[in-house]
Amino acid sequence: MFENMGDLGKMLQGFEANAQKLKDELANKTFSVKSGGGMVELTLNGNGEVIDLNIDDELLEDKESLQILLIGAINDANKMVQQNQQQSALGMLGGMGGVK
Repeated sequence: MFENMGDLGKMLQGFEANAQKLKDELANKTFSVKSGGGMVELTLNGNGEVIDLNIDDELLEDKESLQILLIGAINDANKMVQQNQQQSALGMLGGMGGVK
């Protein structure tokens, strides 16, 4: 009954190693988006953390436009990161053999 427990343990160790590798790879990726014709530029890493933000000086006097452009840039960047995380996770699962 427990003959394959060693194989299961090895599989779980391999999964944990692959998950950590994926996490490290995602942290090293960057995703940049521009909003308002480049007036706002936002860069996130693969974990969804903001690592850079550039705002055109013209927007500093127009709070409402700045808020709208920031919201759009943040949402677009988050979508890019989420899609990449999903694709990476599916790729990792597909590479485990037998999991489809």
